Amino acid sequence: MNNVEKALNALKKGEFILVYDSDDREGETDLVVASQFITPEHIKRMRKDAGGLICTAIHPDICNKLGIPFMVDILEFASQKFKVLKELYPNDIPYDEKSSFSITINHRKTFTGITDKDRAFTIKKLTELVKDNRYNDFGKEFRSPGHVILLRASEGLVKNRRGHTEMTVALAEMANLIPITTICEMLGDDGNAMSKNETKKYAEKHNLVYLSGEEIINYYLEKYLKE
Repeated sequence: MNNVEKALNALKKGEFILVYDSDDREGETDLVVASQFITPEHIKRMRKDAGGLICTAIHPDICNKLGIPFMVDILEFASQKFKVLKELYPNDIPYDEKSSFSITINHRKTFTGITDKDRAFTIKKLTELVKDNRYNDFGKEFRSPGHVILLRASEGLVKNRRGHTEMTVALAEMANLIPITTICEMLGDDGNAMSKNETKKYAEKHNLVYLSGEEIINYYLEKYLKE
């Protein structure tokens, strides 16, 4: 069993995996879990052990059904009235064309929305809505802005963009799970991204699968898309 297959099995069990993108991109390792299994404990571990931005990555087909765009598209539209938004367009990201950020949400039954319990509840309810094909209920069940940051994966996933958003959604898709993942960058005590050596040691210490973006991309393009 190769590394990717081990990761797929771990995701199916609701376990964390670690994904390092590449040396020539962000150079970051994300803590990743399949969103349908999310619990308050997952959120707690992400904010304590990882420390980056906790986000929920969504397959583009689901985004289309929910009707949620990229945030840059919202800003571009709104810039007709609020001119400063045009100046803020992220056209100079050193490792990417544009950001995968979409909208932020809270479930309407949450309180502040920021607690581990509230964020896990919002994410879990989103996956349940998708599983049940209740896309028309999205606005009834959720409010925006909120404390769960949604990421919209690019069309074609890793064929067109090779970020953690696309790589982790591709993993969930290959595992036959709801293709929604929750991810968080691992940061070091020095204030920078945690080094590969450190994240590998973390994976070994906690018996978690660690894999690179190259492994995911090659597996997805060479094996999964041919099946």
